[in-house]
Parts: sequence; structure tokens; C-alpha cells
Amino acid sequence: MSLRANRVGEQMKKELTDIIGRKIKDPRIGFVTVTDVRVTGDLQQATVYISVLGNEEQKQNTLIGLAKAKGFIRSEIGQRIRLRKTPEISFEFDESIDYGNRIETLLHQLNLEKEEKNSNNEE
Repeated sequence: MSLRANRVGEQMKKELTDIIGRKIKDPRIGFVTVTDVRVTGDLQQATVYISVLGNEEQKQNTLIGLAKAKGFIRSEIGQRIRLRKTPEISFEFDESIDYGNRIETLLHQLNLEKEEKNSNNEE
């Protein structure tokens, strides 16, 4: 991504956090955190990475709610950020948080097993 695309992505991230948190009243949309926005070099498309608190059903409902509100979100972004053309927005789940939590759990389990093994050897 170019420097300009990075700047636009960061600005969109700030605005999207505000729009999703304050302006959208859809009950399907749960507690959403915008983790990253990747904008193509030509500023035509933006992929918004989100993390949602809740179970799998709540996550899917949030994604459906955001897809329905995409037009409104895009028009809000267009008013807040001065660009010739507002990027087309798509939403995706940010899997990196789940991945990090999984690694953390595995490391914790390994440490417990190691401590058990050490305590058994001392006896």
C-alpha cells in the first residue's frame, strides 16, 4: 500500500469506529472493534477488519447488520473524509485476535504440564 492509502486507511479506521459505535442503531450489531482498514493503492476499495464480542451467531448477525448499513456507512465516510471517490467497503473478521488467544492457551497448557512434570520428578 502507498503512503496515501495508509493515511486514508487510518483516517477511515477512526471514522468507522465512531460511526459504528454512535450512528448505527441496528440491534444485530453487537460490540464491534475496528482493528484495521486496508485500502487499495488506487483508493477504490477498502477492507475493514473487525473483531466482535460474542458467540458465532452474534458475530454473523453483526456482519449481516454491517452489510445492510454499508451504504449509510459509506456516505458518512464520504462526508467526513474529503476524497474524490469514497472507497467501496467490505467487512471481514480479524482472525489474528482468535489466533493469538489460541497460542496463549496452548502456551499456558504447556507451562502447566511442565510444572506438573517437574513436581512429579521431585517426589
